[in-house]
Amino acid sequence: MIKASKVVFISSELEEDFNLLTAEDPIKKGMIRAINDLRENAFSGIQIPKRLFPKEYVQKYGINNLWKYDLPRGWRLLYTVTADNEVELISAILEWFDHKDYERKFGY
Repeated sequence: MIKASKVVFISSELEEDFNLLTAEDPIKKGMIRAINDLRENAFSGIQIPKRLFPKEYVQKYGINNLWKYDLPRGWRLLYTVTADNEVELISAILEWFDHKDYERKFGY
């Protein structure tokens, strides 16, 4: 199922962190690719089962779905898909981190 979406950052602080990355940074390049892919298809990542959701995301953002997009060098981008009043899909970027921090967040 291919569904286009608008891509947003969950907070202005997270967007600032993204904007502070240099254009040459491979993680930023990977995130730009991810953002473009999500604009074309909100479901281009890998869906994470609900039983694995970090409680922090459920409490802080009230998410009911969670997706992972693999970035270069073992980094991960996490996002949730929602809809606005106009039924436009929105992919909201929650966080990105390296594999070690990803495993810590999910308790692997």
